[in-house]
Amino acid sequence: MKIVVAGSYKKELVQNILKTIHKKGKTIYVGRNTLKSMAVADEKWTVKIFKIPHLINKIAYRFFRKSKARRSFEYANKLLDMGVLTPKPIAYAEHTEGVFLLDSFYISKALKYDLTFRELITNLKYPDRINILQQFTDFTYNLQVSGIHFIDHSPGNTLIIKEKNNRYKFYLVDLNRMHFGHLNYMQRIENFSKLSLTDEMIEIMAVKYAAIANKDFEEVYADMINVCHASADKRTRKVALKKKVGL
Repeated sequence: MKIVVAGSYKKELVQNILKTIHKKGKTIYVGRNTLKSMAVADEKWTVKIFKIPHLINKIAYRFFRKSKARRSFEYANKLLDMGVLTPKPIAYAEHTEGVFLLDSFYISKALKYDLTFRELITNLKYPDRINILQQFTDFTYNLQVSGIHFIDHSPGNTLIIKEKNNRYKFYLVDLNRMHFGHLNYMQRIENFSKLSLTDEMIEIMAVKYAAIANKDFEEVYADMINVCHASADKRTRKVALKKKVGL
């Protein structure tokens, strides 16, 4: 198994953890991929276990493309170098056999956070909610003008920590799909489309975005409404199709 570690972490320690990862640790999420929490020495680690890819990607990730685990690790380090917060990267690992990539893992230091962006959608009375939405809009704008296109900018992929004086820190997770480079205005607006925003949230965020981007509010609001509604309609059709075919 190929293991790449960050900083002073020991490859042997990561290797030992991965030997029992499917039997030990606390499972915190099961879906397309699996997240587990592990106590390691005096730290807690989060281990992301990526689903074994289908046949074509087994070969592609072996020879032609970086694995999702490797991309997560490298993007995490790049974000930190650019001043963007993400849980501290520890290691990535790839289990290969012959021409195939099988299991792959991304390990980061566990982060104790107060909420995810999702709670601002589901709890309209969350304390200081409007202020958090405004600061999150500022955070997203700064990502964009820094040339960071976080493709999976969705409700569960930003962890939020409250600081003093009603200030908040935002940490990105699920990093394996990112692009770096210039984003034009519509690409920036479309970056909000996966957040499952309500119309009320769109208005709050459009006011803030227009102010910091020096754009007309009506234009920003109309564009944001259009892309968010189109994305919501697409998700609804996708869910309906899955139910129709029994998935």
